Amino acid sequence: MRHIAPISGDTPGALPEQDAVTLGRFLGNLPAGVTVLHDAGNGGAPLRWVEPSELGDPTPYLLDGEFVLTAGLPFLQAGTGSGHGGQERGDASRPQVPGPVDPALADEYVARLVAAGVAALGFGLEPYYDAVPDEVAAACRRRGLTLVEVPASIPFAALGLEFSKLLESGNAQAFRQLAETNRHLMRAVLSARPEHELLAALVQKVPVWAALFGPDGKVRAKAGAVVELSSVQPLVKKLLAGSGPRVETEALPGHGKVLAVGHPLRSSKDATLGGLVLGTAKPLTPAQNSVVSSVVGLLELLVRQRTSGSLAPSQLATAVLLHPESLAGRSTRQLNSVRDLLAQSVSGTRTGPLRVVQGVRLEGAVADGPVRELLQWRRLFDTKLVELTDYGFAAITRLRVEDQLVAEVERLGWGLVVGGTAELPGLPSAYRNASALRPRVIATGGTVREEEQAWTVAGLLGGGAGSMLASRLLAPVMALEPDRRDSQLGLLRSWLGANGNWDATAKDLGLHRNSVRRQVNALAALLDTDFSQASVRAELWIALQFVDSVSPSGT
Repeated sequence: MRHIAPISGDTPGALPEQDAVTLGRFLGNLPAGVTVLHDAGNGGAPLRWVEPSELGDPTPYLLDGEFVLTAGLPFLQAGTGSGHGGQERGDASRPQVPGPVDPALADEYVARLVAAGVAALGFGLEPYYDAVPDEVAAACRRRGLTLVEVPASIPFAALGLEFSKLLESGNAQAFRQLAETNRHLMRAVLSARPEHELLAALVQKVPVWAALFGPDGKVRAKAGAVVELSSVQPLVKKLLAGSGPRVETEALPGHGKVLAVGHPLRSSKDATLGGLVLGTAKPLTPAQNSVVSSVVGLLELLVRQRTSGSLAPSQLATAVLLHPESLAGRSTRQLNSVRDLLAQSVSGTRTGPLRVVQGVRLEGAVADGPVRELLQWRRLFDTKLVELTDYGFAAITRLRVEDQLVAEVERLGWGLVVGGTAELPGLPSAYRNASALRPRVIATGGTVREEEQAWTVAGLLGGGAGSMLASRLLAPVMALEPDRRDSQLGLLRSWLGANGNWDATAKDLGLHRNSVRRQVNALAALLDTDFSQASVRAELWIALQFVDSVSPSGT
């Protein structure tokens, strides 16, 4: 018996390309005697059902992918034979041998089947025909419809029964494969790098590439032959900006027929915590979509657990931020356990430096209550390590804290101190550095980045506080006439810059050293302060850095 072989060449371990029984597999399991007269090359096509019909036009009652069986009644010409009009297959009486089939009738019949998406035509021999009419065979070859000859010894019911068996065994196989796939996914979730392992398992079972994005739109993990990530950024933005359960799709220009499919990862309150983007060149089967749904659900659980979960990470945050001495004297094994917990709590499992971010509540900030605020900061900074404080909050994250995130926080009425990068042992120091910059946030009403700061007293003090210091310490001088004011400020700057050296100051200003001494003493009296104290001289020097921002009246 000739038959059409099913599609082969699948990736090892992958789910089958089709969930339905294919035409090739069905024909390969039929009894001996069934012959393929014309192979249209569609052996890999899914077969929906086996349907006997003797109607001249059965297509209104068919679905695509059906195997149609006929004994040839539609091709009998009027007046040919006897008693065939209502005769059933298997009748004891046999009609006269029919005449030739009208070629036009055969072509129209086959054309309708092809247009309806019929997978194949089975032609049963007897009681009407001893062989498949040449006109029918020619029409099938011309129209590209697989044609199968069924001998009289094999009833149509036997073909339907064989299809039912294959369908049942195929479903059982699919369930077994899905069960094994789910076990694979659960092993991935329990691994040290669950997000990466989940994506690796997904692309092994389903013909896609996968990229996981955090709430900041940055890629967290990827697997498979991922396209240039910039091409999916519009889809990622749409995914993160939406709400509710949904699937976003978008064709990728320049990548052939590749379709990007985006799945949001949502919190229990419907906040978008990230997104999974898949790329595929053809539609997925129901079984493959089931695997995708499982992966999306597991990733959603992971991100929820990371951003709104248990007490252990909060205890770790307290130890790292407020009680660094609690890490002292720990064994290597204990420190590794701390690092593992940290990895599960801060922006996923990828390695890399951390940073401390402090949020300062500014005037106009809306109070949402401690629980809502805590969950909000965990979501925005993609971390479980968030501590509510008297000034606002402190968080440890691996995010770079891009301008988009800063703008979102500032819209809520908050300012940020974005610390520099640090490793685990350096977190206490990073927290102290960030704390030193909080006054700058309050003074400027905006965000301050540690990496952009000049670590000097003047730089840390900031323009607002520096102007206030200059106004207070130098008020009597600033109230003088402009020429006199500038002369006194120049004298003070030169003398302090020379560290109180009379000769160096005299040389700098072109004055006699006794004149310098007399003017400096007069300036000390005007300011009502003691220049002999180092702290006074230091404060005056700092104040001089900000005199240009002070109005002449000293206000």
